[in-house]
Amino acid sequence: MWSGYHYSRHKKTPYQWGLPLSISIEPTTACNLGCPECPSGLKHFTRPTGNLDVNLLDGVLDEIGDTLQYLTFYFQGEPFIHPKMVDLIEKASSRGIFSATSTNAHFISEKVAGEIVDSGLNKLIISIDGTTQEVYEQYRVKGKLEKVIEGTRNILEAKKKRKSTFPLVYFQFLVVRPNQHQIDDVHKLAEELGVDGVLLKTAQVYEYKQGNDLIPTIDKYARYKKESDGTWSIKNNLLNQCWRMWHSCVITWDGRIVPCCFDKDAQHELGQFGNQSFKEIWWGEAYNNFRQSLLISRSEIDICKNCSEGTKVWA
Repeated sequence: MWSGYHYSRHKKTPYQWGLPLSISIEPTTACNLGCPECPSGLKHFTRPTGNLDVNLLDGVLDEIGDTLQYLTFYFQGEPFIHPKMVDLIEKASSRGIFSATSTNAHFISEKVAGEIVDSGLNKLIISIDGTTQEVYEQYRVKGKLEKVIEGTRNILEAKKKRKSTFPLVYFQFLVVRPNQHQIDDVHKLAEELGVDGVLLKTAQVYEYKQGNDLIPTIDKYARYKKESDGTWSIKNNLLNQCWRMWHSCVITWDGRIVPCCFDKDAQHELGQFGNQSFKEIWWGEAYNNFRQSLLISRSEIDICKNCSEGTKVWA
């Protein structure tokens, strides 16, 4: 797979010799929050809303589970709204696949926390974009910081009771202008609670060319830079390469296979699992045509234009 990626870059023609090591699969598009840069929270999807069918996951794992190493139960939506989320995780765990998910933690009661630990989940990312309610709710609209803290405590207590190392628990802090002054505070809070670490994430905004109040003033946490004419541009130089197209993909709740997590509305559907096998899609014409297009002119692909990946040149 790695050799195929490098060979493809060299030849400017896609060669895909392996199956993905990592996939993201979407449990649900539903969400209880209304975050301003999230199509799920804003209810701006043009694609249908729904929950992942357990049988669809079974089909994917039956086909590629033996080679799959990492499975993220997340794309859009709040995963724990899915009524069988724990069952989904258990299916990955039973096959020895490293599993992860990302949550706003509003649904992690004591009971659910115990079920999560027992499910074998390896990594749990908890979004906490502020350390006071006033700041938190500026991005996590409709959210309650106290529910995030409660959910975090519940999962950590469940781990302690079971003497379990997993899931590793991380706070994810999406750095935006309203909360950038609380970066030190979120580290302190994480230490006080006993989570395993803090992930600082830069924020994608859709309307950035004329500036945006969410863009941090701390440059290292901003995906965008101000140009001499006063407009803004993305820092990514959009090289004609993307390792993701060779080692991973995203599957929506209804089985659409799309290139990556930047295709939130599944505008670049490469195949429908169920109508075709995963392997037919992964090695198929539509996927290879998409890989070809980014090898030739990635800057012309709409979902790539606001992408934070690819600034590193793979050696």
